Amino acid sequence: MKKRKKICILGSTGSIGTQALQVIEEHPDLYEAYVLTANRRADMLIEQAKKYQPAAVVIADESKYEQVRDALEHDPIQVYTGSDALCQVVQMDPIDIVLTALVGFSGLRPTISAIKAHKAIALANKETLVVAGELVTDLCLKERAPILPVDSEHSAIFQSLMGETSPVEKIILTASGGPFRTFSKEQLSTVTPAMALKHPNWDMGAKITIDSASMMNKGFEIIEAKWLFDVAPEQIQVVVHPQSIIHSAVQFSDGAVKAQLGVPDMRVPIQLALSYPERISSSFPRLDWWQMQELTFEKPDEEKFRCLHMAYEAIRQGGSAPCILNAANDVVNLAFRQERCSFLDMADIIEHCLTHVPHQESPSLDDYLAIDAETRRIAEEAVSLKGK
Repeated sequence: MKKRKKICILGSTGSIGTQALQVIEEHPDLYEAYVLTANRRADMLIEQAKKYQPAAVVIADESKYEQVRDALEHDPIQVYTGSDALCQVVQMDPIDIVLTALVGFSGLRPTISAIKAHKAIALANKETLVVAGELVTDLCLKERAPILPVDSEHSAIFQSLMGETSPVEKIILTASGGPFRTFSKEQLSTVTPAMALKHPNWDMGAKITIDSASMMNKGFEIIEAKWLFDVAPEQIQVVVHPQSIIHSAVQFSDGAVKAQLGVPDMRVPIQLALSYPERISSSFPRLDWWQMQELTFEKPDEEKFRCLHMAYEAIRQGGSAPCILNAANDVVNLAFRQERCSFLDMADIIEHCLTHVPHQESPSLDDYLAIDAETRRIAEEAVSLKGK
């Protein structure tokens, strides 16, 4: 009998984390939820801990610690709190895979800590590579810690490259286009958070759903693909594919294209990241070929969706630019959801930050932390001015 892989889920109460637990539940003979963490959703973390009985849990919000500790006092579960605990818990010896499903910049430090402990990384936190791609990929090579992509697009590229030794000519990164792909710029000026939170194909958390609507999510995926697959920005082509059936593709030097298709279900790439290099059975939905009336493709409009254009520019500039892009987007994404800025204001404020935060060519981790903080300060100021 195979030894069960012990999984640490950073962000177990979010969309990716809960779906990862479904994968683990479907294969209890193969996987064990060994560590679960949450930011502030104490009630949900307690419920998960009671059900899956991990060795340890972390609640990052220290004000929630006593609630979690008291609820689990009769269970054989260690309870920790604070952001430093996230960095420590990923290094526990029994852990085989760390699934990084935290939202935003908060995923960077614990991911680096897990890499230093030689853990396999199932990467769902794209901001880790957006913010510090060079630092992280260099560290992975040094520590021999593999990164297995969980994003459906990067998993599709990863699968298309399996067994290939030929040079990659182009990566085709597909995008649904979000809920506003047919909107005019005038219509975009009237978009509300409620409208933006209704994604046509995917069931995701609020932050990533807004990023999908602005196409910043696709911009982040361009940057992530550059580091994951060692290609130049010019080799990454975004193609709008509203049906979200082709998850992405790779074009080789002879002109041949390999693509990965499937239903829009994040459990499929999550399971592959946990089972790699094997594929294992699942009860997840299958493609119904007779229901697919058409697959269509469009060129993205970078003038209308300026976040996509700025992401290309940030990765071409390199250095601190992607970190600034990410931090500014974090601020405006939340501000838009709180109705403190408009949908179109988001791109304006991000552009303002890219021109006003001093550029650094080769930042260290401490530099990235300082750049992130300074960008957030400037972005918050810009949000306040928009609200006046």
